[in-house]
Amino acid sequence: MLADGTVRYIAVEGPIGVGKTALARRLANEIGGRLVLEGVEDNSFLRLFYEDSRRYAFHVQLEFLLGRYRQQRELAAGGLGDRSVVTDYLFAKDGIFAGVTLDDAELGLYRQLFELLDAQIPRPDLVVYLEARPDVLQERIRKRAREYERGITRDYLERLTEAFRQFFHDYTEAPLLVVDCSEIDFVEHRGDLADLIKEIRDTRQGVQHYIPLGS
Repeated sequence: MLADGTVRYIAVEGPIGVGKTALARRLANEIGGRLVLEGVEDNSFLRLFYEDSRRYAFHVQLEFLLGRYRQQRELAAGGLGDRSVVTDYLFAKDGIFAGVTLDDAELGLYRQLFELLDAQIPRPDLVVYLEARPDVLQERIRKRAREYERGITRDYLERLTEAFRQFFHDYTEAPLLVVDCSEIDFVEHRGDLADLIKEIRDTRQGVQHYIPLGS
């Protein structure tokens, strides 16, 4: 946390299509912070994964893990400095996806590597977890019309949503703000965004839940 009470390092997290990157961009702009994005589309196996998830699950997961690790190490090496940092992911998210997509043998190997890398990266001062119903996620994914996401199924979104909920139910590594955004649109509506940013600024410890009146 900075001297003026501003949270130094904020990670925005949640399942596919929930609005992580959109919120991270707007939040960084509002607080004058440095924006760090995970570069999902840079993963060379992502399109193959959506075409054949069983065959390419371990490949896509490993490339995501190593890419995020390099990014986090660069962030730590450069120091967070006197500006807030906002990311559109939490490093631990890799384990959430791995638990949904990998078989037992792959998951065991993955977790050994994850634990080695996870011990070396900085922890956020606040995590903002965005959640929404699978039908809402599916509609938002459809609207953004990314060709390689056409293969995402409702079943996959349901399993992923449940995995995120279970993970954050027991999360204790940083203060946590849980946001129900099924019925709000902070991309289109400035009022929704302003209310959410106020809630983020006011979150300091423990677990807090933000359920907008629209929900």
